[in-house]
Amino acid sequence: MSEVRRDIVTDTWVIVDTENDALPQVPLPRPEAAEDCPFDEGKENRTPNEIYAIRDGTKPNTPGWKVRVIPNIKPILRIEGELEKTGVGVYDMVTGTGANEVIVETPEHILNFFDLSDEQIGHVLRTYRERIVDLHKDKRMRYILIFKNHGRLAGASTIIHTHSDLIALPATPVRIKQKLNGAREYYGYKERCLFCDIIQQEIEMADRLVFQSDKFVVVTPYASRFPFEILILPKRHSFSYKEIEHEEIVDLAQALKKILQLMYFVLGDVPYNLILNDSPNLIPRTGYWQTIQQDYHWHIEITPRIYRTTGFELGTGFYINRFSPERAASALRSSL
Repeated sequence: MSEVRRDIVTDTWVIVDTENDALPQVPLPRPEAAEDCPFDEGKENRTPNEIYAIRDGTKPNTPGWKVRVIPNIKPILRIEGELEKTGVGVYDMVTGTGANEVIVETPEHILNFFDLSDEQIGHVLRTYRERIVDLHKDKRMRYILIFKNHGRLAGASTIIHTHSDLIALPATPVRIKQKLNGAREYYGYKERCLFCDIIQQEIEMADRLVFQSDKFVVVTPYASRFPFEILILPKRHSFSYKEIEHEEIVDLAQALKKILQLMYFVLGDVPYNLILNDSPNLIPRTGYWQTIQQDYHWHIEITPRIYRTTGFELGTGFYINRFSPERAASALRSSL
């Protein structure tokens, strides 16, 4: 019999098939790499001028970089213009002010993130931090979303050179607000961080624990929305990714490489989304997330896209997970 599980953080519900033992069937691998990729080193003139880069003394927009951040050539939101709110009858609207950046993760033409070295992944993670720090200086930017789409079924672009996307938004997304509210309510009741309690319980129970490192815990969430959904949490309580320390970046790089390799070994080249769930920009406002530094805990979600969303999910807000998180964790652990 299936179980209907509540996500204690977002107060949403997931129907979990607890009896299915068959591994999900994943889509066919992506096509081979294009020969003429604009993200390859030496083709810097084929992209917009870089916003940020990690370099060893070389000039901007030339070869010699390790990680390169460029504007999206077709931005969803633009940095220019004032943030203005407008009423349209009963509706609300704000101007399309924000930022849309692409983080090119390596000068080499590599398709899979886990094929990067630990050091190179560390460069990417440091770039995430630097871009968040810089964009938080702009009070128009309320939330910085950094994510990676791998595979066409996960929404990846036609450029398959490994890269991440950054969108700076003029409002905090609903799902982040759900997490913030859930964390705040739990803290108000128990005076403890909800995520810290989840970490402790998942380590003690161990049935959804994939592995833990010195600084991070990797689990399949209790109310996983998707088969083999992954949650990566820092063991040290930290409300913002901006606070990540050097030793944690080194550890996180190794953990990310390890879990993505495990997913590839168990599922093949499965499409997935990787999302950094960070705190919003703490713009000075009366009563604005007053306890966030104590109650929130940044984390990373990895959501494989094995099944498409159906009318049931769209119509109810429920998700159906056809492979339980306990079985997923066991399958991943057995491949360690």
